[in-house]
Amino acid sequence: MLSLKNRSKLFLLMVLSIFISSCETNRDEVMALGKKTVMPDLTGKDVILLYSDSTILKIKLQTPQMQKYDKGAKEPVTIMPKGLFVTFYDNKGKENTTLKADYGVRYERSQKMEVKYNVEVVNVNGEKLNTEHLIWDEQKKKIISNAFVKITTAKEIIMGKGLEANQDFTQYEIKEITGSIRIDDNQL
Repeated sequence: MLSLKNRSKLFLLMVLSIFISSCETNRDEVMALGKKTVMPDLTGKDVILLYSDSTILKIKLQTPQMQKYDKGAKEPVTIMPKGLFVTFYDNKGKENTTLKADYGVRYERSQKMEVKYNVEVVNVNGEKLNTEHLIWDEQKKKIISNAFVKITTAKEIIMGKGLEANQDFTQYEIKEITGSIRIDDNQL
């Protein structure tokens, strides 16, 4: 029979042997410990940004969540992971065009915004563009897409691949038209 002291030693030895045998080092996990976790430099919830020129409102951007990455980035970016809604205004400050999407990234240096997923642009004439991917070039004041696009006007629905348009979406060109449907007023 084992004494209480020997039982304690035996128990400790068993626990220690189980512990040692269960320890296994995963090289990938150890290597990952040395990598930096990139955290945003600035975050915000329910953000509204107003851009003006000579006291005239030009753009209003609304997003439920914004993350800005500046430090250590090749190009600082602002990410809107939960979507965005942008309103463009004309030279008189009147609402002109809207853009909405489920995800957006603004590249600060190149002054481009990339929007994805359920993208919709509506111009002052009520013409609507739907696509899954769009780039807004702020310097050139153009919107560009290489994805499938659908434009709905009062008289037709035009579908195609790729688009280039001015920023207010009043002039546009579909690169490859794949279909067009005329809308008869009597069908509505």
